[in-house]
Amino acid sequence: MKTNAGITTVTKPFLPPLEEFNTYLEQIWQQRWVTNHGPFHEQLEKDLCDYLGVKYISLFANGTLALLTALQALRITGEVITTPFSFVATTHSLHWNGIVPVFCDIDPRTLTLDPNKIEAAITPRTTAILAVHVYGNPCYTDKIQQIADVYGLKVIYDAAHAFGVRMNGRSILEAGDLAVLSFHGTKVFNTFEGGAIVSRDEVTKKRIDYLKNFGFADEVTVVGPGINGKMNEFQAALGILQLKYIDRVIEQRKSLVSLYRSYLEDVPGLGLLTEIPGVQSNYSYFPVFINEEYFGRSRDDVYEALKKHEIYARRYFYPLISSFPTYRGLPSANKENLPVAHEAAQSVICLPLYPELTFKEIKRISDLLKELYKPNRLTVKTALEA
Repeated sequence: MKTNAGITTVTKPFLPPLEEFNTYLEQIWQQRWVTNHGPFHEQLEKDLCDYLGVKYISLFANGTLALLTALQALRITGEVITTPFSFVATTHSLHWNGIVPVFCDIDPRTLTLDPNKIEAAITPRTTAILAVHVYGNPCYTDKIQQIADVYGLKVIYDAAHAFGVRMNGRSILEAGDLAVLSFHGTKVFNTFEGGAIVSRDEVTKKRIDYLKNFGFADEVTVVGPGINGKMNEFQAALGILQLKYIDRVIEQRKSLVSLYRSYLEDVPGLGLLTEIPGVQSNYSYFPVFINEEYFGRSRDDVYEALKKHEIYARRYFYPLISSFPTYRGLPSANKENLPVAHEAAQSVICLPLYPELTFKEIKRISDLLKELYKPNRLTVKTALEA
């Protein structure tokens, strides 16, 4: 079997003790109920509502199916305003629903959809806004909702990075009409694969649950063209067990991020995201931004140098979604329309971050970045002026 021993990857999934998971597997074997809203599925929905502080949640086999279904559940058509700075599944979900994505630039502070740019992108065909909580940073939800209310638009949040994130004590999953979570192995909370939709009322949850089960309302009644998006019992069992450890996992990630910041915050040309007051983060990623002019090397130089030392960081998100062949012909994909997003995509690199990462490894990565820093006349002059 191939292993990655000795290699530091951008993330590794947290998995609970195997002997604890075996107890759940034994129950599945005894019950012979492996899918179709089994007991673990029902328990995980309840447990997640309690943990996340939401009323209604619908589990899915993965986050992409949840995104596709969210758009169907709200009957979204026409054009949807969205961000190019995300994982490509965000925009693919629009494409698969026959919806035209309209790209809007991002805010330089949070890297989420810039509410000051949204109104200019609205047309008579606009029906919704699909925004993304990037790296767990909350979108400007109040401003986005104000715009949506004025123009009669639905709001869906891709909250793949935002499990457990709170703003001023409240879950950010309460914002908008629907919020979509991912429980992929790369996420803070994982069920191997998996996802969920957080909805606001029982009627909407019921419609979502019909749609994810082929449209069946009962044994003989199909109320719509649904898909098979159900989470199985193995995923749900892992999720129940993961919830026992999630607070510890987030605390570990917080300690690692704090250590990174202490090592890297004063390195010229290496930018860190601003911590937003009032946000209780889940510390899902640790992105840094390489300013070649001040750091003395390009982001891609740094990326390749880290790989030579078996440190596999990732350029999340590069290229921009708007740069892919499927979307680059759209008028809104024009580079001049998305200057902040392009700058972020060209400079970002997410450093390794996962609970098993040691302080020693973080110091090694940080020291290597400091060694790669190449002072030039501009940085020296800036330092003297300071």
